[in-house]
Amino acid sequence: MDLSIAPQALGQTLSRTLSVTLTHTQTGIEIAAIAAFALSGAIEGARKRLDAVGVAVVACLTAFGGGTLRDVLLDRRPFFWVEHAWYIWVVFGLCAAAMLTMRARHFHPTERAMQWPDALGLGLFAASGTQIALTAGMPALVAVLMGVITSVFGGVLRDIVCNQIPTAFSDHRPYALCAFAGGWVLVAVQRAEWGASAALAAGALVAIVLRVAGMWWDWQLPAWDAERRR
Repeated sequence: MDLSIAPQALGQTLSRTLSVTLTHTQTGIEIAAIAAFALSGAIEGARKRLDAVGVAVVACLTAFGGGTLRDVLLDRRPFFWVEHAWYIWVVFGLCAAAMLTMRARHFHPTERAMQWPDALGLGLFAASGTQIALTAGMPALVAVLMGVITSVFGGVLRDIVCNQIPTAFSDHRPYALCAFAGGWVLVAVQRAEWGASAALAAGALVAIVLRVAGMWWDWQLPAWDAERRR
């Protein structure tokens, strides 16, 4: 037996194991992000008093909108929700469960209630989108921007369909900046060779914590004031 082959075979096995682990981690984060954004969309649809079809449409746009635009820009086919069509059933099931639960418990959907799952989805999709773009060979800045698009654009579509100025642009609290910071944390951790799974977790956590902190302490970004005089 040629023992010189053993290290090479071990390296290939380890590489496959790490790849599978990363794929499972990415899939888990993607599912959690879809569920969080779908819930925020369902709450917002209920808050606007839409019917069941309207709630489901808003939830799907929120859950899949950002990732679809990312896939278009990266020329990825099929789209992530087409490749994993069962994601759609997850969103439909979550919408039905959310509507039944809110009706049974007489839960009054508020903007504040919508923002908590939205913050979770923001961080998870920021990390997932950045990692996907890095895997596709994109430069770090482009990858981080893909993470921002993945995490922000679904909420923008949700608000437009619900006939309001997107919260990401109008509430003056850090939103896209949180996703941007989380993406750069992912890039830094991955370049430090701490592992792709650790990078995903770190990037998502930073974005979520920043968004929650911004809501909790009411951090405000400066608003444009056209009337201000020098």
